Amino acid sequence: MRIVSKHWATALSTLLFVALSVTFYTLGQKKIYQSTTTVQFDPNPPRPLGRGVDTVVDMGAGSYWNNREYYETQYKVIRSMRVALAVVAQLSLQSDVYFLENLPKEAAAPAPKTVTAEEAADLVLERLLIEPVKDSRLAVVRYIDADRERAQRVLSTLMDVYIEQNLDEALASTTSAVDWLRIQLDKLKNDLEASETSLHEYKLSHDILDVDFEDKTNLLREEMKQINDALTSVRTRREEFAARNHELSKVDPNNPTDLPASELIQSPVLQMLRARQEECVRERDALLGSGKGDNHPDVRAANERITANRNALIAEVKNVQGAVSRDLAIVKRQETGLAALLEDSRKQAFGLNSLKIEYDRLRRTKDNTEKLYQLVLERTKESDLQRMMRVNNIRVLDRPSLALIPLRPRVGTNIAVGIFAGLLLGIGAALGRALLDRTLKTPDEVERELGLPLLGLLPEFDNRGKKEAELRKANRRGRRAAQPGRHELVVHDQPKSGIAEAARAIRTNLLFMSPDHPYKTLLVASAGPAEGKTTACCCIAVAMAQAGQKVVLIDCDLRKPRLHHIFGKGMEIGVTSALLDDSVVDDESALRTEVENLYVIPAGPIPPNPAELLHSDRFKALLRKLQGRFDRVLIDSPPLLAVTDGTVLSTLVDGTVLVVRASVTTRDFARHGIRALYDVGGKTVGVVLNAVNLSRQEYGGYRYYGYKSDEPYQTPAEPAPSDPAAPPPPPLPN
Repeated sequence: MRIVSKHWATALSTLLFVALSVTFYTLGQKKIYQSTTTVQFDPNPPRPLGRGVDTVVDMGAGSYWNNREYYETQYKVIRSMRVALAVVAQLSLQSDVYFLENLPKEAAAPAPKTVTAEEAADLVLERLLIEPVKDSRLAVVRYIDADRERAQRVLSTLMDVYIEQNLDEALASTTSAVDWLRIQLDKLKNDLEASETSLHEYKLSHDILDVDFEDKTNLLREEMKQINDALTSVRTRREEFAARNHELSKVDPNNPTDLPASELIQSPVLQMLRARQEECVRERDALLGSGKGDNHPDVRAANERITANRNALIAEVKNVQGAVSRDLAIVKRQETGLAALLEDSRKQAFGLNSLKIEYDRLRRTKDNTEKLYQLVLERTKESDLQRMMRVNNIRVLDRPSLALIPLRPRVGTNIAVGIFAGLLLGIGAALGRALLDRTLKTPDEVERELGLPLLGLLPEFDNRGKKEAELRKANRRGRRAAQPGRHELVVHDQPKSGIAEAARAIRTNLLFMSPDHPYKTLLVASAGPAEGKTTACCCIAVAMAQAGQKVVLIDCDLRKPRLHHIFGKGMEIGVTSALLDDSVVDDESALRTEVENLYVIPAGPIPPNPAELLHSDRFKALLRKLQGRFDRVLIDSPPLLAVTDGTVLSTLVDGTVLVVRASVTTRDFARHGIRALYDVGGKTVGVVLNAVNLSRQEYGGYRYYGYKSDEPYQTPAEPAPSDPAAPPPPPLPN
């Protein structure tokens, strides 16, 4: 803010320039209107035929990336040359000169003009914008034009063409699909009839009824199961009969009573004969036990009964054996028959399987052909219906609007932006000027950049109008005022002015910088010309003389001297003549000035070799002589960097006062001047900042020196000049 307030003129002029430029540019721009419409892309279009019927629009697999790819494709289609050419053809834009020049209809009629359809289509696409609406299936289509009605008309036509072309492409693909399906339907119909005929002939040739093969297989399987069960039962019986026959064959004819228990259980006759045989044997044994002999009639009768019973038992056993043998033979014959039946059933099953394989192949061919025929027939009918219904998955939500206000230029917004940009650029210009300005302006900059103490500053002189007004004011009050051209003596002419106060402040700083070893000989120099070193030297000399010190001011600028003009001296007596005869400076009356205690030695005749003269022993002797006669010796020198005279003089004095001109002397230039003094071993006392504009903000603490009142202090009132009895004013303190 400090920098901007310092360079406010630059910032303000930049602001005004940018703001006015933007304003005039905005007002001079052509008004452009924008028509907008909203389009909806539906990945799941209406299905009036049901969810199971595919639509004519293919949306891919339905994933996010597939949908996004579809949307991007549609955006490109809207901006395609084909759509633009159709719009140009419908509206005849290639010969519409207002459209080609982008002029409103109320504009003056331009010269007739005709371009190719492709060029007109390029103009349409240049003015067309598409903006997808985030997280939705919508897109905003914008068209800009200088005529609002033409913008609406072109955008409406473009959207109609796009939607119609999208539907036509879908219907065209559907029509192609229907034609292909009809061809395939006829072919499949012939194939189906052929497969049905082949199946019927196969059934006739193999005497196959319209019974399912699975049922026949089940019947045959059940028959084989029953035969197998019967065969298993017969074989079981055969084993049983074989086992009985084997056991009966073991019966001993001599001991027919030794029969298997199972036979005894199964035959009651054998049980009875065996029981009778055992009873007869017991009776005989009882007779023999009673002491009857073998020839006893009872014993013989008992033996006969035993023999008869045994024969009957043996005969019965043989009968049983014969019966078992016959049963075994019967069972074997049954087994053989059942085995033959089972084998015959197995052969029938194998034959049935062979028939079923071929039958299934023919039946499968027929079924597949029939299914495919039904599917193609269904798709053909659905496609016909879909084509007649003209279902589209793209529709316009909002028809193109008629713009009421122009899209651009936005006068208010542009002016506000221009003002804001001008403000930023103004601030930037002020900052840039401050950064590019390398001059020394403030006391802080002087001490920071040069590394030397600031002795004080001298305000700049007023312009000519102010000086003349001040002169007239001083004359009215009967006081002495600075004459035009006597800026160097303003401390003498206006001892109460701000410049005089500033000069006395510099004098005080010089006196107190080295109180034990005061600077008796001082060189006042500057790095370059026109920095006010002569003015500063005169002000410091007058201020020291006003303090009661005897001061001599020497003009050692032997190239462009000025002190003789300032103090009204001639060039006969001066430094160059004193080098030839130092007695010329013994007459103080010749060196005296109108300022009390101030003496001036002008430069004298200008020599061809100033540097050699100032470096001579005679000049050193002259300085020593003057130091003995005066309290202070001040030397005005040429610029340090222009010639070597100043650096030579800096080695002969007690100290050098460097003068820099505010806002003129650059930092680098002043540093070079100080470096020139240091290189020769000169001593720099401090810096005086000259020609300071105290009205600027950075000199707030020094504005007292710019106080222009004739009475800055509270002093006793001076009598009017016409009053001779008035006592003189008391002397001013030093």
